[in-house]
Amino acid sequence: MVESKENQYETLTFEEALKRLEEVVQKLEDGDVPLEEAIDLFQEGMALSKRCSQQLDKAEQRIEMLMEENGEWTKKPFAPEED
Repeated sequence: MVESKENQYETLTFEEALKRLEEVVQKLEDGDVPLEEAIDLFQEGMALSKRCSQQLDKAEQRIEMLMEENGEWTKKPFAPEED
């Protein structure tokens, strides 16, 4: 059974996925690929982007902040500021 493109990226580290995404973007920006290959590269890039985003979300959930309240340090979940 052939593994889907998205599933093949599940084992990549963030750094590996980002590096491959950069390679895909460079190929697309160069514009020297046939249309069918460009479509495949675009789809691969979207899957890699999704993988990177998922890994960043997981990392964000694991981050805790140390907050000082009433002279005591406590751990609180990280909550990014909204834009």
